[in-house]
Amino acid sequence: MNVLHIALREVKLGFRNPWAYSFMALFTLFSLSLLLINTQNFMQGYSSSTASMLNLILYLLPLMTLLLGSFSLTAEKEEGSWQLLSTYPLTTFSFLWGKYVGLTSVLMTIVAFGYGVTGIIGALLGNGLDALTFGLFLAFSFGLVVLFLAAAICIGTVAKNRWQALTIGVAIWFFAVIGWPTLLVAALGLLPYLWIKPALTALTLVNPAEIVRLFVIVKLGGGAALGPEYYQWVSWIGKPSGTWVFILICTAWVIVSVSLANLIWERGRSRG
Repeated sequence: MNVLHIALREVKLGFRNPWAYSFMALFTLFSLSLLLINTQNFMQGYSSSTASMLNLILYLLPLMTLLLGSFSLTAEKEEGSWQLLSTYPLTTFSFLWGKYVGLTSVLMTIVAFGYGVTGIIGALLGNGLDALTFGLFLAFSFGLVVLFLAAAICIGTVAKNRWQALTIGVAIWFFAVIGWPTLLVAALGLLPYLWIKPALTALTLVNPAEIVRLFVIVKLGGGAALGPEYYQWVSWIGKPSGTWVFILICTAWVIVSVSLANLIWERGRSRG
């Protein structure tokens, strides 16, 4: 029950946070840009328009998730809430998973609201996205939230205050989203040819943005645009079981990340 109690507490705190409403307004604006692009060029499957919108969401949503998630944990330290909570029979495991569940609910509500407004306006104007594309955009956004929030929990565990969380969060966002293509090419260029594909797979699994991006691009029918290096990814994602494998990968990513945060938090807790 402790996980549920912490989650409900986090939902209440989340919707009292002005940052949440600022991000909701910003994400809704981004979602409406989907509708504007669709009125000019009907989007179905993978195209230059869908690729542009995926990139826009990829720039905004991970940063938003990293900041809200990490700030939530560092606020507990700065404001003394954790010192009070630690006097109760509350395990670190319950605290962190409660935080994760509550923040996931808040962020998914923000995403659902943005897409909901877009869907309603699109339906009224008769220029809505087709069901498959709309569903994959929603899955893309939810996947980013789930994975980057797990990373945010780790950041909030390591950071001592909001400024540290901001610095680490922006750095991770930059390397995972903005600098990833350049860093990937540079790293793979240093390896022997036979090592490139295994290294590419391992590095992709480390980057949550890349995992979700590849899945959605393949499901939209754009696997050919990824190049021969990603043939194995296109192959398994394209299968009927690909969605379940993707869910298992995401689940494992979250469990490992939150478990790591639990170990770090426990170590700091034991040292006082």
